[in-house]
Amino acid sequence: MTLIHPYLTHPGMPPLFKSWRRQRTLARDPIPDVLWHAGLAAQPILTGLSGTERAELRRLATLFLHEKHLHGAHGLEINPSIALHIALQACLPILKLGIDWYDQWSTIIVYPDDFLPRREIMDDDGILHLDESPYSGEAWERGPVLLSWAAMAAGEPLAIHEFVHTLDLRNGVANGMPPLHPEMSIQDWTRALSRAYDELHARLDRDEPVDLDPYAASEPGEFFAVMSEYFFVEPWTLAQSYPDVYGQFRQFYRQDPLARLPRGPGVLHVKE
Repeated sequence: MTLIHPYLTHPGMPPLFKSWRRQRTLARDPIPDVLWHAGLAAQPILTGLSGTERAELRRLATLFLHEKHLHGAHGLEINPSIALHIALQACLPILKLGIDWYDQWSTIIVYPDDFLPRREIMDDDGILHLDESPYSGEAWERGPVLLSWAAMAAGEPLAIHEFVHTLDLRNGVANGMPPLHPEMSIQDWTRALSRAYDELHARLDRDEPVDLDPYAASEPGEFFAVMSEYFFVEPWTLAQSYPDVYGQFRQFYRQDPLARLPRGPGVLHVKE
């Protein structure tokens, strides 16, 4: 099974040819059963998926592994287990959306640990600073997506965080406003997320304890990504803290993790 040297399905490819190529991939190169079941068992967030949903996740993960380039950095070898671990987290948010939601990029770079992007950032006073802080993940509109394997191996839903950034970026900027479905209201989405974001900011400013990762308050794009993590990993926490946000995510992702996941004690710690 080819996991590390995929061919691309280009966004401009004729639909019939794209469909034929994908069907050929699914028929010729499925994920081996042993690898698949081990991958499912390693990620409790997949508990509760129905048989139909697991089959669709397997189909999406197979296509993901063939249409994306996974590269290990600094000597990291991307073995089939690592590749599938990433693919499962990446494909959970698009379980009911489809693989074409990831058609604007193709490259994933996986570091053994956190990495130093070394970038220049201008502050509010117009002063340029060199950012040398370590990152565990990063996503760009046209790729690549950067991940720390150490963070993922430690149980962080890092791939969910970074890949939902790419959904947000489909509108050109990571601002917490991905392309909504036609039946959804932009006003309702904006109202729900803005109120929650402002409320989280206010509580942090007052040094009040919060049940959610404070990193979500750093900017609207991060709020969307962090809240998406809670939606898939700790839906009860998001639903209790911000039920309107949970409701909007349920419409956008077309999933209801609260109905399938057993309530657990896990607490998310996200670092970027």
